[in-house]
Amino acid sequence: MSVKLCCYESEPTNEAPYQGLSRKLILAFDVGTTYSGVSYCILDPGETPKILGVSRYPAQEHVGGDNKIPSILYYDQQGAVRAVGAEALQQHVIEQAGDENWIKLEWWKLHLRPKHLLSSHIKDEDIPSLPEGKSAIQVLGDFMKYLCTCARRYIVETHLSGADMWTTVEDHIEFVLTHPNGWEGPQQQQIQGEASLHFCVTQVLASDSLSGTPIACPEDPEEVLDNSGPQGVVIIDAGGGTIDLSAYSMRLSPPTSFEEIAPAECRLQGSVFVTHRAHAFLKAKLANSRFGAPEIVQQMKDEFDRTTKLRFRNAEEPQYIKFGTVRDKDPEYDIRSGQLKLAGQGRFRVFSAIGGEHRRSFRAAAEGDDLANQGNHVNKAVADGGISFYIDHLVSSRAARFSYGVKCIANYQSHDPEHRARKLTAFRDLTGCLVVPNVFRSILMKGIRVSEEQEFRRPFCMLKESPSECSHVSTCIVAYRGKLTAPAWVDVEPHSFTKLCTVHADTSKVIKSLWPRRSKHSPTGNYYTIRCDVILLFGLTELKAQISWMENGVERRGPASVVYDD
Repeated sequence: MSVKLCCYESEPTNEAPYQGLSRKLILAFDVGTTYSGVSYCILDPGETPKILGVSRYPAQEHVGGDNKIPSILYYDQQGAVRAVGAEALQQHVIEQAGDENWIKLEWWKLHLRPKHLLSSHIKDEDIPSLPEGKSAIQVLGDFMKYLCTCARRYIVETHLSGADMWTTVEDHIEFVLTHPNGWEGPQQQQIQGEASLHFCVTQVLASDSLSGTPIACPEDPEEVLDNSGPQGVVIIDAGGGTIDLSAYSMRLSPPTSFEEIAPAECRLQGSVFVTHRAHAFLKAKLANSRFGAPEIVQQMKDEFDRTTKLRFRNAEEPQYIKFGTVRDKDPEYDIRSGQLKLAGQGRFRVFSAIGGEHRRSFRAAAEGDDLANQGNHVNKAVADGGISFYIDHLVSSRAARFSYGVKCIANYQSHDPEHRARKLTAFRDLTGCLVVPNVFRSILMKGIRVSEEQEFRRPFCMLKESPSECSHVSTCIVAYRGKLTAPAWVDVEPHSFTKLCTVHADTSKVIKSLWPRRSKHSPTGNYYTIRCDVILLFGLTELKAQISWMENGVERRGPASVVYDD
C-alpha cells in the first residue's frame, strides 16, 4: 500500500464539491491519552465531502455510536501486541494477562510530552513503563496499526460494495494526525492542534442555528444585528492528557473566515491527572486504615476513574467512591456502607485540576459570552476536525506562540546602560570593532498575527577569516519562552531561550565577488563580509526558516528548515 503521511492540524469544511481528479480516502486519527478514534472521508470527484466516523470496534459492537476506544495495549513478555482498546478490558483478557505476565500500557502517550510543558506534577515513574525495547513511537505505531485495521474493517462492512470500494482507494490513502496545541516540532516529526476549533466551527459556530444568533448580545434590544462583522470564539478542549485553549476572531458572513487572535495555550492538566491526584490522596488518607492495602486503593482509583470523576458537577457537593459492601465501614476515614466520601479539602485537592493562572484565563475567555458544549458529539470532535482541515482551510492567520530570532553580537554603545553592564564581556571582532555578545535579535515577536506563508526577515552580516569559510554559512534559530515583552539579551532568563534548529546556505558562488579587508584583529590579516537575511515563514502547521543572500544581483535562498519548538 502506498500511503502519504500528512501531519496536519484541522479546520472546518464547506459544502463545495471535491475538485480532485480521482477518488481518495482521508483517515484522521485522534490518538488521545485515554481514548482514541478515527474519522474518515471518501473524496469522489464532483461530490460534496461527507465526514464519517468509525463507530464500531472489536468488543464494542454492542454499543451504538461509540466513536472511541480506550488507548490501552497489552504486550506479552516477548514484546508482541496481545490486546488493544476495548478488547483489553474483557475479563478473559485481563485474566490471561495476569496468568502470563503481560504488560499493560495506559497513558503511554504522555511519554511523548514536550519537555518545556510544565509537568512538575507528573514524573516518568508515574506513567506505566514501556515494555523493554519499545519506544513510545513504536507503541504509537502498534496502536495506529490497530486503528487502521478497525477503520478498514468498518468501511468494508458498512459501505455498499465496501470491499470493491476499498480496492479503489487503498493505494490513495492520506493520514491526518492531530495533536495538542503544545506538542510541537519533535512530536510532529515523530508522529499535528486546532482540531477542536475546526469541529466546533463545522458543528456549531458555522451552523444555520448559530449563524443567525449573535455571540455577544447588544445593550439595545432594538438594535439591528449585523453578523457581518467579526465575533469572538474561545475553544477549550479538555482532554485526557492536556487542556488546550485557542482564541479566534470569526466572520460568519460568507466567506466564513477565522483569525487566531492570541497564542494557543496548552497545559498538561488533563483528566488523567485528576485520577492521579485521587490515587495519591487515597494512599495517603488510608495509609493507617485497614482499607489501605494497595489492591483496595487501586480498586478505589479505578472506580473513581470510571464513575466518581464523571459525576462531578458541583464543587460544594461531596463525592463518593463505591468499592465494597454495606458491611465495610470506618467512620474515622469517611467510609460507610462500602463507599468512601470525598469532601472538604480532600475533594478540593483531587478536583482542582488547573492552577489559578489557568482558571483566570478560562474565566477571562468565557466571561460575558455564551458557552457551547458539544454534548454527544464531543467524542469525535478532534478526528472530525482533522478531516475538515484537510478539505478546507478557513483559518486565515495564526498568532506566533513565542518570540523567534537569533543570538548574535552588536557594536558596543557606551551610552547604553545595558551595554555598559556587559563591558567585561565585550571583545574585538574581526573588523576591530568592540562588540558585546549574547544579543537576541527578534525576527518574529510573540502574539504577532501572521497569514499563511507570510515572511518575516531580518538582515545580518557574517564575518569570515578566509574565502573558504565563506562557501557555507549557517545560523541557529532561537525561541524565547519567557514573559518579557521585548527580550533583548540571552543572558537574561537564559533558561527561557531554546535552540530550535540550524539553517544552512551554500554561498560558494559568491566567493568570487568578495573582497578581502585588512585587519590586525584577524589571524589571517584579512576578513570577508557576507550579508544575508534570516527568513521565517509560517505554513499551515509549521514554522520554517531559511537564509537568503544576493548572488549577481539575484536573491538566492538556502533550503528551508522546519523549526522544531523543543
